[in-house]
Amino acid sequence: MSYTNLVMILFSVSLNAFAQLFLKKGADCLSSKPISIEVLLMCLGNLYLWLGFLCYALSITSWIFVLSKMSVSLAYPFLSFGFVLSAILAYFLFGEPITISKAVGIFLICCGLFSLSLGDKENKPQ
Repeated sequence: MSYTNLVMILFSVSLNAFAQLFLKKGADCLSSKPISIEVLLMCLGNLYLWLGFLCYALSITSWIFVLSKMSVSLAYPFLSFGFVLSAILAYFLFGEPITISKAVGIFLICCGLFSLSLGDKENKPQ
């Protein structure tokens, strides 16, 4: 895998993870309220929700670019890096715990992604 492709994948996946974090932050202010017109109007004015939507849009756009440059069978597994990034950032931003099982899962994901990045040199889109 080329360095450029790896950077584009990580950029796209990172945007997706940040979208999740922004949406979580935006959703926190809504968690105790029943769904109503007032709540929907609050959502329209919630900066964190808009930042989440923007990150998703940019993530999708960059992902399309990634798919134009490499095979989906190699690119798609790298979406799992979003689990790694979101777990680490959620620990720092929201105080969510990283348990032993999460740490083991993060380690296994990283090992798999490292293996994929080294292995499939001949896999190019047709």
